[in-house]
Amino acid sequence: MIDRINGYLYRLQDCIDKLNREEINTLINLLLLARNENRTIFIMGNGGSAATASHFCCDFNKGMSFGKDKKFKMICLNDNIATMLAYANDTDYSNVFVEQLKNFFNKGDIVIGISGSGNSKNVLKAIEFANSNGGITIGLTGFNGGILKQIAGYSVNTNINDMQITEDIHMMLCHMIYNILTNQKSEIRKELVYDLP
Repeated sequence: MIDRINGYLYRLQDCIDKLNREEINTLINLLLLARNENRTIFIMGNGGSAATASHFCCDFNKGMSFGKDKKFKMICLNDNIATMLAYANDTDYSNVFVEQLKNFFNKGDIVIGISGSGNSKNVLKAIEFANSNGGITIGLTGFNGGILKQIAGYSVNTNINDMQITEDIHMMLCHMIYNILTNQKSEIRKELVYDLP
């Protein structure tokens, strides 16, 4: 299996090397903006991306906020299973995120959609709602980014045709941001953030 192990790690490293650093930098600045201006960050995904969204929420709400004067306010829209199932059963699965947003969203909030393909209908509906109501939208995608990359205001795309490596990178972004924001005094570079509501 050594050749296969090496092959996977090579492709992962190649993907890391090709990540757009400016996209990541802008993502970090947007998240800092949300914290400093007391905006809510909503995050969501399906399957492995749902687990990543939950992990983001844990690291931001506890790891990067505990004992701090300024705290992140992040809500993971795929964590309330009963609410998701109610919307899926009574309306349609494509509504499980957007209907929750309608309860809590305020203009200027950040909405992050995680979708390896970039084509998850429930994620796209939530992003479209946020776009139409003064939100700041971010897509974390793989492959060619799909529709999510096209409609999100900002994005980080892995640009690799491999779901597992895409999910690895998305999880790595969570831990990278955690490491940067907890080990350095971070200031928002406003010149990197454009046209914010």
